[in-house]
Amino acid sequence: MSSHNGSVSTVDQATQAYIDGIAPQNRPLFDRLHGLILGAYPDAAVGLSYGMPTYTLGGCRLHVAAWKHGLSIYGWPQGREAGFAARHPGLKTSKGTIQLRPGNSAGVSDRELLELIRAALES
Repeated sequence: MSSHNGSVSTVDQATQAYIDGIAPQNRPLFDRLHGLILGAYPDAAVGLSYGMPTYTLGGCRLHVAAWKHGLSIYGWPQGREAGFAARHPGLKTSKGTIQLRPGNSAGVSDRELLELIRAALES
């Protein structure tokens, strides 16, 4: 993992408004991802980019978008998600996008989610 300077990310008002607006059935999944990202990268910046929460570390970004049925996550260089996609082929919906729904995310371990997070923020 990256070295950290000990700072802790804060979420700006616009990003918090987005998070607060996530549908109740998808909020636990978002909170899980958010906690994993900031747990591994407490100095990542959190803000809105393209209208969705984006975690930035150095020049690397990870986007997490809420939609009606779950979350979409993307931001890693093409192919860096290959191991995850091979284990969970039904979750990769397009080039570089993983869609998680509350029901199908239960079969994805935190270790596997951290693999995706690292692929984006350490590339």
